[in-house]
Amino acid sequence: MVRDGMAAALRPSCGVLLQALQFSAYPGVGGSGSACYRCPLGAKRYLLTDNIVKLKEFQHKKVAVACNLPGTKGALEVLIEMKNQDVKFTIDTYVLAFGICYKLNSPESFKICTILREEALLKGEILSRRASCFAVALALNQNEVAKAMSIFSQIMDPESITCTNLNIILHIQLNMLENVIEILKNATEGNLSKYVKRQVFSEEVLAKVREKVKDVPALVAKFDELYGKLHVSGQVTTYSLDAVLCHIPGGRKSHMFLLNKRMVSRRTFQPLGQSLLAE
Repeated sequence: MVRDGMAAALRPSCGVLLQALQFSAYPGVGGSGSACYRCPLGAKRYLLTDNIVKLKEFQHKKVAVACNLPGTKGALEVLIEMKNQDVKFTIDTYVLAFGICYKLNSPESFKICTILREEALLKGEILSRRASCFAVALALNQNEVAKAMSIFSQIMDPESITCTNLNIILHIQLNMLENVIEILKNATEGNLSKYVKRQVFSEEVLAKVREKVKDVPALVAKFDELYGKLHVSGQVTTYSLDAVLCHIPGGRKSHMFLLNKRMVSRRTFQPLGQSLLAE
């Protein structure tokens, strides 16, 4: 009974996932935040674009279908349908899409993630580092090491705890153990100033390194020495790679803040609601 209760509590709510999709695709759609939907009756809705109208129609038709599917599977179904309806994905939508595919961790979700990524690149759309990290992790989980390496090599700024640990996993799976030791050595010999951001490694990832080098005496001795130095300098975290991947960065402005930022018409300098009524 306790286990069932915990599972139910941890299972993603379909409504929450759908709301997240709505906000990430078009902030202000599908909630009380949209200025258009707070306009008095009769006001002209010039703020509604064709894409937003299309998304609203799609949401009403597909909510029932999505809610019949469990958790992330239902959210993935919504994302696919959004793509079929030609709804433009934002940077955050791609993060959500790749994160869902990573969590599902199946050949099907890997294929979907790959297609979405390739289409985005062909269209010249920007994919964030976080979205790319989800794609790399999914490829690694599916033993698509060459694909993972290709995606990782295209990350413009790999200076993050997630990229650091994914890079180690990539080298492990490629059996480039001496390179792994070199990476760890460079991390311990970097600038020791507290004002300089240092590389941080997951305990889980380091355990995988030791498992790989344990049968190579020369490497295991070097690893144990470096492992000790990393601990002393505070460069080891107990968070797993999955926890690091799914961590939500702090300090990000909420969608509501961005939505409410402009409440005055640029043309009439009146509140948006009054401006619409006047027209």
